[in-house]
Amino acid sequence: FPSFSGNDNSEALPESIPSAPGTLPHFMEEPDDAYIIKSNPIVLRCKAMPAMQIFFKCNGEWVHQNEHVSEESMDEATGLKVREVFINVTRQQVEDFHGPEDYWCQCVAWSHLGTSKSRKASVRIAYLRKNFEQDPQGKEVPIEGMIVLHCRPPEGVPAAEVEWLKNEEPIDSNLDENIDTRADHNLIIRQARLSDSGNYTCMAANIVARRRSLSATVVVYVNGGWSSWTEWSSCNARCGRGWQKRSRTCTNPAPLNGGAFCEGMSVQKITCTSLCPVDGNWEVWSEWSVCSPECEHLRVRECVAPPPRNGGKYCEGLSQESENCTEGLCIQGGLQLLPSVLSDMENASDIALYSGLGAAVIAVAVLVVAVTLYRRSQSEYGVDVIDSSALTGGFQTFNFKTVRQGNSLLLNSSMQPDLTVSRTYSGPICLQDPMDKELMTESSLFNPLSDIKVKVQSSFMVSLGVTERAEYHSKAHSGTFPHGNNRGFGTIHARSKATYIQNLSPISTKSELKTTAIFGHLGGRLVIPNTGVSLLIPHGAIPEESSWEIYLAITQRESSLQPDGPDVLLGPEVSCGPPDVSVSTPFALTIPHCAELNPEHWNIHLKRRTQQGKWEEVMSVEEETTSCYCLLDPYACHILLNSFGTYALIGEPISDCAVRQLKVAVFGCMSCNSLDYNLRVYCMDNTPCAFQEVVSNEKLQGGQLLEEPKLLHFRGNTFSLQISVLDIPPFLWRIKPFTACQEVPFSRVWCSNQAPLHCAFSLERYTPATTQLSCKICVRQVKGHEQILQIQTSILENERETITFFAHDDSNFPAQMGPKAFKIPYSIRQRICATFDTPSAKGKDWQMLAQKNSINRNLSYFATQSSPSAVILDLWEARHQHDGDLDSLACALEEIGRTHSKISNITETEMEEPDFSYSRQNGL
Repeated sequence: FPSFSGNDNSEALPESIPSAPGTLPHFMEEPDDAYIIKSNPIVLRCKAMPAMQIFFKCNGEWVHQNEHVSEESMDEATGLKVREVFINVTRQQVEDFHGPEDYWCQCVAWSHLGTSKSRKASVRIAYLRKNFEQDPQGKEVPIEGMIVLHCRPPEGVPAAEVEWLKNEEPIDSNLDENIDTRADHNLIIRQARLSDSGNYTCMAANIVARRRSLSATVVVYVNGGWSSWTEWSSCNARCGRGWQKRSRTCTNPAPLNGGAFCEGMSVQKITCTSLCPVDGNWEVWSEWSVCSPECEHLRVRECVAPPPRNGGKYCEGLSQESENCTEGLCIQGGLQLLPSVLSDMENASDIALYSGLGAAVIAVAVLVVAVTLYRRSQSEYGVDVIDSSALTGGFQTFNFKTVRQGNSLLLNSSMQPDLTVSRTYSGPICLQDPMDKELMTESSLFNPLSDIKVKVQSSFMVSLGVTERAEYHSKAHSGTFPHGNNRGFGTIHARSKATYIQNLSPISTKSELKTTAIFGHLGGRLVIPNTGVSLLIPHGAIPEESSWEIYLAITQRESSLQPDGPDVLLGPEVSCGPPDVSVSTPFALTIPHCAELNPEHWNIHLKRRTQQGKWEEVMSVEEETTSCYCLLDPYACHILLNSFGTYALIGEPISDCAVRQLKVAVFGCMSCNSLDYNLRVYCMDNTPCAFQEVVSNEKLQGGQLLEEPKLLHFRGNTFSLQISVLDIPPFLWRIKPFTACQEVPFSRVWCSNQAPLHCAFSLERYTPATTQLSCKICVRQVKGHEQILQIQTSILENERETITFFAHDDSNFPAQMGPKAFKIPYSIRQRICATFDTPSAKGKDWQMLAQKNSINRNLSYFATQSSPSAVILDLWEARHQHDGDLDSLACALEEIGRTHSKISNITETEMEEPDFSYSRQNGL
């Protein structure tokens, strides 16, 4: 037996001890490997039969007898002695051991025949470190792709076991053959499904602790695919040129979870021509046939001039006629003749009839002559008309009269001109003699519409028809010229006339409006005041350390773009530059337009002028393209471009219901004659720049806006425009005869090519005491829309109420550079972009941001940008230049679930230090 005297426990134990005959000890229970958890000791036990004594040896040294706890019993079956021994091992003992191997213990049992040794049991301190050696990483995989998530658990004793959680629920690979978690703690999904999107977590655990890895977001996305094309629609025009379209949707499948949107066009349009129905028409009758034995002859005709085609109506009436060919002298069978008395009676009746008709014609002629002479004797004025086309340049009223005999101001047509007299005119032009009127009328400067002819109608309407040059005829009378010089009409050389008229012209010859500024990397905004035209340069579009001088201009002269056929120019011709540079981020160009938007009625195109001066089509607004983007608002078009140049919007009407919106405005001013007052009615495109041009010219003429302008919907149905003055107070004012209503042909209004149309009316007061004017101006399209402007004004400038010209007067800020040019602070903008540019498992990405901002078309353009959200916000900035409706943007973000605060609370003073509470939810 071992000796445990003193403190020396290293004394060797004899391998065998002589004893009585018997068997060697048999271990019924051997010590097991154990782990010390925290500071709790472990218990090692050993049980043998037959055993006289059992002792533990740890790390090659005997454990002291006092540390053993021994229990003894008798086996009832064999009668042999059974002994069981326990010892405790503490954490301190294990930590103090520094051997080459783990701390171990074994027990040795003695019997009469010798000793037996148990297996070695190792004792280790259990632990599990906190940090994973490798956390799983989020992935974005296409549907049916393979997903492999790697996980290396923290170091621990004993080694940790790993399980996977999906959205906090354990994954059981035994229930899903598509998932394998057995390969070195990794999670493998062989074919990704939409349901596999979620947050995955790796869990590691042993007897000491349980550790949790960082969550990895797996997004299974679906790239969009086009459905099949629909059948071509029927031609929308029942007759003539129209269009038909077919469409497809990005639903096969629809893009999900940030998948790519379909590339290409969702709608295709082609022009079509429907054959117009042609109604049939009769050809001329054939010659009468020979008289038949029945005393009749026939004639026939055919429906071939032209024959009915394409569903046209067949000719109405008979194709064959028959009549008696003997004028009643022959009855069928030829047995009887009419008496001669009947023929004599018919001759007498014809003579009476012709006599009566001749007397009636003579009576009517006499009556017409009498009425004409009476009206000439009673009329104070002869023919007095106003040529509206002449007023386009000088805004003056020119009257052509045939005055009654005896007027001292009549001109002698035989007088010769005297061109040596020089005059200087300032302010409104007042022409006192017919010579001046003739000059002003025939001048190319004041009469740009030289092909308009004025006709006087019995309905007291001046009709403007596009014919040859206007001709005026009046009878000349003798009289005395005020200067004592002889003058004549129609004898002045054309070159002299032009020189003379130029000295009288008050019209500005400026051909364009232009604004320029220098921009850098921070971007900015360029505006042509009160025109609706603006240019937004985003932050980062210009390289760092660079500065560009950028200009924005509107061509005020007649545009060089001449649309084909029924196409019309819908807005100004806008240039931006310099044209030889390109920006890295699309800039936003805003151009106003005058079309009433309806894709069933308009096909709108964007065109660009080349360096050779020709115009080429950039895109159709409805077209799907990645080169540029057009967003049509009710009154403006916002265009995202990468290249500067000259651009214009062209509208192709595809039905008679296409509407061009016209703004109707009335200006007035006193005439040189103190009793006359001039009204000028303008019908211009409903764009701020067209109104700006009219206002500028009226300021030069001293005109005042008399009433808030109104909107007229002018349809492309070929019907003309009528402008009339109504309800003029009788006894206070009068208007010259035949000038109360003027009519403008459809082509002059529809194809005006940006030239403002206007008509002038001259009113005369009976006495200077009359200072108030009230009347109505009626502007209507025949069989179309009508607007009535109620004029109630004082003709004295100091008593007249001022009417605001522009709702948004931006003349004080033509250029803004850096952060002040943008409504959204840059720091908040960056956070929005960082959030929405990142794909989300729930689809909350830039596509939803676009949808909430009413951008539902051509999303493939944004998909090609490095930051789709930034381009969407640039478009928002361009659309909200004046209102800065940050509250609507905040509401859109709240609906998506990305923000909890209103951006609109940010004021001008808070721009530098924005307070934008921003949080990510759902693991994003």
